[in-house]
Amino acid sequence: MRNELDFSPLYRSSVGFDRVVKLLNNSQRLQAVDFWPHYDIVKTGEDEYRISMAVAGFDESDLDITQDRNFLVVKGSKAEDQQGEYLHRGIPARSFERRFELADHVWVEDASLASGLLTVSLRREIPDALRLRKIAIGSGSQDTVLQIDANRHTA
Repeated sequence: MRNELDFSPLYRSSVGFDRVVKLLNNSQRLQAVDFWPHYDIVKTGEDEYRISMAVAGFDESDLDITQDRNFLVVKGSKAEDQQGEYLHRGIPARSFERRFELADHVWVEDASLASGLLTVSLRREIPDALRLRKIAIGSGSQDTVLQIDANRHTA
């Protein structure tokens, strides 16, 4: 039996959070999770993140990394090695696809592969138009001026 959370109280005092509620509902419906390949997600700074993924045996040509809006997709596929009969196969070489949902304004900076670890660096860059703005109160005439405080960041 699965308990569904009721998010309707959030709608009384919030506007535009439909995507967040959808994410929370979808996370409750996740099916069996494949834990391969293993990975870490690390916050390395205020607006910086790093995903490290163990992809032993894969070369750069075997991996494909794409970002489409709020999704980062890492795919790996390797051709079958026919150089003998395996008596034991402990190093996985099967194809995989790992999807990460990214917050708004999070972008991939770069990716590198070294010692069997794929490292993807991410950065959150909030556009100036979405940063905190201080609005001056005018006298009601057409001379109202917007003052933008560009030194402050919002999440």
